[in-house]
Amino acid sequence: MSWLNLSIQAEANYAEAMSELLLERGALSVDMLDADADTPDEQAIFGEPGEPTSAVWQHNLVNALFEDGVAVAEIFQSCCSVLGISPPPHRIDTLQESDWVRLTQAQFDPIRISARLWIVPTWHTPSDPSAINIVLDPGLAFGTGSHPTTRLCLRWLDANLHGGECVLDYGCGSGILAIAAMKLGAARANGVDVDMQAVQASKDNALANQVAAEFFLPETHPTAQYDLVVANILTNPLRALAPLLAGATRSGGRIVLSGILQEQATELMRIYANWFDFQPAIFEEGWSCLSGFKR
Repeated sequence: MSWLNLSIQAEANYAEAMSELLLERGALSVDMLDADADTPDEQAIFGEPGEPTSAVWQHNLVNALFEDGVAVAEIFQSCCSVLGISPPPHRIDTLQESDWVRLTQAQFDPIRISARLWIVPTWHTPSDPSAINIVLDPGLAFGTGSHPTTRLCLRWLDANLHGGECVLDYGCGSGILAIAAMKLGAARANGVDVDMQAVQASKDNALANQVAAEFFLPETHPTAQYDLVVANILTNPLRALAPLLAGATRSGGRIVLSGILQEQATELMRIYANWFDFQPAIFEEGWSCLSGFKR
């Protein structure tokens, strides 16, 4: 079986409308990418709760998938007519049947976080069997070790956990930070997420890694204080959660915050300075990791 893929170089003023028209005219799926990706003109768009954000890039690559035999060229021309534009640069390619699972898996190799800490998908053999290997597959929840904020938090845990701590991973996603904390010697680790799918994914991942971390929705999480609270979320939720996260950290305990753009770090430290004394921020690829002690 094969499919037809229509790829269009679309400007911001009509990219979304073009996508909607293609779906109305029979496209099986439509996706939109930054046409300037991996160039100096690449444009970062971050959808953060509470802040309006552009849904498209200045220059977009719209890809529409159709069943074989569909008159894709005619559909494209009709969409351009409705929009009142001349046909932008485009191409139509035939996609052959492939082993999509294998192709997807090929994109994810083991990730070395530190000298002793690796993230290993289940279909790979650990590169270093003697290392601390976290078994984790890409899935429904955020946190596979590929994003800078996750790596920053994992490296912090590796460098600073001494063993025996009680750890809270707030906004746990895949559960990777709670699982890593247990493998690095924490006595107990709990994770909290507002998404039930993330909570279930975290439970499944903890089971696969043979650790006893526990995961909760916010309303079911038992009230407690922790030696360490880690929150890798986004800046707006971290602003709102400051009193809650501070309350969950014991006096003398530590907090680690990430999911914060580099230019937002100073503001976040100022908010949390009501409770914490911060160490110098750590940055990677424009993202921040903040850590401090509770007074």
